[in-house]
Amino acid sequence: MTDARHAEHRLRRRVQFYEADPAGIVHFSWFFRYMEEAEHALWREAGLSIAPPGAGIAFPRVSASFDYHRPLRFDEEFDIHIRIAAITGKTIRYACAVRRGQTLVATGTMTVACVSHKPEEPMKAVPIPDAIASRFAVAADPEGESA
Repeated sequence: MTDARHAEHRLRRRVQFYEADPAGIVHFSWFFRYMEEAEHALWREAGLSIAPPGAGIAFPRVSASFDYHRPLRFDEEFDIHIRIAAITGKTIRYACAVRRGQTLVATGTMTVACVSHKPEEPMKAVPIPDAIASRFAVAADPEGESA
């Protein structure tokens, strides 16, 4: 593990055939998967896993949204930029921008909450462990691209 604090990550992908509808345009639901894929890459870059076995905590999604600006089509290459927009004691809010070259395709946000995850108990919000929170930092919004 590194001692650096991580605030953002860029991930490059190519649209796969199964992600597109019959017109060759990416189905809206895939953008949530793209954002989550970038989130997991950010955690790995910080030397962490968002779902380590036996951790006793989990990070369910409590809010997620996307605004769509341009279509993304089969076989196009694109970048997913995810950044930490806010961290509280129990939540992390991400902002995401999807771009094809310089073209802004979509912007989104997602909030995850840290919860206790024990089979014999109901889930409840708990503080994010310092070993996790200390690995992340809030990133400045470079272009006002998403809240």
